[in-house]
Amino acid sequence: MDRPGDKLRQAIGDEKPLQLPGVINAYAAILAQSAGFKALYLSGAGVANSKFALPDLGMTSINDVAEEVERITQACSLPLLVDADTGWGSFLNIHLSFKRLACAGAAGAHIEDQQDSKRCGHRPGKHLISTTEMVGRIKAAVDGRTYDSFLVMARTDAYAVEGLKPALERTLAYQSAGADAIFVEALTSLDEYQYFTKHLSIPVLANMTEFSQTPLFTKEQLAKIGISMILYPQSAFRAMSSAALKVYQAIRQEGTQQAVVGLMQSRQDLYHYLNYEKYEQELDAYLQLVEQTHDNN
Repeated sequence: MDRPGDKLRQAIGDEKPLQLPGVINAYAAILAQSAGFKALYLSGAGVANSKFALPDLGMTSINDVAEEVERITQACSLPLLVDADTGWGSFLNIHLSFKRLACAGAAGAHIEDQQDSKRCGHRPGKHLISTTEMVGRIKAAVDGRTYDSFLVMARTDAYAVEGLKPALERTLAYQSAGADAIFVEALTSLDEYQYFTKHLSIPVLANMTEFSQTPLFTKEQLAKIGISMILYPQSAFRAMSSAALKVYQAIRQEGTQQAVVGLMQSRQDLYHYLNYEKYEQELDAYLQLVEQTHDNN
């Protein structure tokens, strides 16, 4: 049977570029799968924001992320790429973290070259570790994975801090260190992305996060310049949050939810995606068995 990493690598080869929608929980994963996506993404910011109401400042732990990975991968068969932030500690911690993510069911994870006191990739004030230290992080991540096809992706935030050429030099070193793919954060043009795809021999990911430093390029535009993966890390969560706020405000201000029912998923659709009737039938079968056993006694 194919491991999750094999499925992710196959998806990268089959869909050019592969679209990776962010999912914040198992139910969101089911919805994304129903829309036809071939792989999914769990954002570190998504875990911090949705589970703990915290900003994306490296305040969550490997346990917080791994628990969500387990829930998602148990509910959905699509391969899941995971945000491992800076790896949650020393090289030994990184080794254990990537082992934990692989064991939890992830198909791959990316680790970045910011300092442990990290920032959102589209915020000012980012500070980087040295290329040498990041190479150590990558090697620890590669050594930590429990099987070879688990995808280790290296993310660099160097463009905003050091510029285009130093960022490329870093990614070339990360490629040589054993990274399976590269994530270049906060680029601002298609030409900049193409600069990386031309010089690197491993897949490159483009992050199309909203309200950011990067314009929202289309799949077709990114395909033409050799991008292998496109990330939409918080798109659905932002939409969910906006709709939820509108519903809360309407109920509070108008005393009824009638005006915002159109924003809601119907009970019928919810039951459809949860496969409610299947579980109900299984429950009825168990109850019938108990009744029959009781009658026989």
